[in-house]
Amino acid sequence: MKPIYLDYNATTPLDPEVIEAMRPFIETEFGNPSSAHWYGIAPRRAVENARKQVAGFLNCEPEEIIFTSGGTESNNHAVKQAARKMAARGKHIITSAIEHPAVLEVCRHLETQGFETTLLPVDETGRVRVSDAAEAIRSDTVLISIMHANNETGVIQPVEEIAELARSRGIVMHTDAAQSPGKIPVDVKALKVHALSIAGHKLYAPKGVGALYAGGLPNLDPFCHGAGQEKGRRAGTENVIGIVGLGKACEIAGRDMDRNMAHMKRLRDRLHQGILSGLDQVRLNGHPTLRVPNTLNLSFRGLEANRILEAIGLEVAASAGAACHAGSVEVSHVLSAMNIPKDWAKGTIRFSVGRMTTDQEIDRTIHVVVKAVKSLRKKQ
Repeated sequence: MKPIYLDYNATTPLDPEVIEAMRPFIETEFGNPSSAHWYGIAPRRAVENARKQVAGFLNCEPEEIIFTSGGTESNNHAVKQAARKMAARGKHIITSAIEHPAVLEVCRHLETQGFETTLLPVDETGRVRVSDAAEAIRSDTVLISIMHANNETGVIQPVEEIAELARSRGIVMHTDAAQSPGKIPVDVKALKVHALSIAGHKLYAPKGVGALYAGGLPNLDPFCHGAGQEKGRRAGTENVIGIVGLGKACEIAGRDMDRNMAHMKRLRDRLHQGILSGLDQVRLNGHPTLRVPNTLNLSFRGLEANRILEAIGLEVAASAGAACHAGSVEVSHVLSAMNIPKDWAKGTIRFSVGRMTTDQEIDRTIHVVVKAVKSLRKKQ
């Protein structure tokens, strides 16, 4: 049997409804949506229907959605475009120390072009302080990019409050929302952001497709030059299969939000309590309540994450928060930013449940993890 899958923050399986929505465009509707003849009609309509589905889910207008290859491309497009468009006013960018590399590395690249980046710290729960964001704003600040929910801890960031600060100063606000759609509501109007990135494969849609809400980024330059698809903003023949899948995934996420949130939170908390009941010296990393409902980041004091994953790997698939190499420990930049003590941080595992996760899988995981950790501790 395959191991129990508890790494939904890394990627999700395709929802069966998503597969069915994609099927015609895999099997029969192969036309190019840019074609003027009969074979282009169904693909073209499908792309525009998906645009409406994504826009409805995010509470924006369809024309404000740009389809991309995923979260990384969406982040690149938003951050680079906003920074360069605003460069005449200033070259200062604010982001956080816990962002995904798809934002941090873009900022590092922009620094080679004369931009300056301020990395906001986080508190012990992994949240950016709004007061720190306010203090970091300068007269030449043109862009703030703060993720909606952290991929390692699941901690929800105060995006709305920071966006209000940004708007009051005429600063562009972007959020990387790869980890939040389908787990918590994602409403661009409520969040008050100018741009927001999503990734299909975190949302039970295929890999290789994503979207960028760019309603607050006017006069966008083309991210990719060519035949003018996506209203000239991203050239290249559309990934019809992936786009259809993303649209359907967004429709499902909005339709089933309350049920899925309750399901994931119940199973996450069941896993947490089960592990705590069987083990001592276990620490929760992240805010106790301000987290997406599926993510559980735990440290097992005195152990190495790699050893724990090796011990449970045939039965449970999860992720490590630290890697051990030749006697040294490399702790993730998120845990480092949270100042997690090293004897805790090196034994960090992220469990992320999904809507396909069952009670039986959680109970089996509790048994496997408790047994493995007890065994490793006896060997110390």
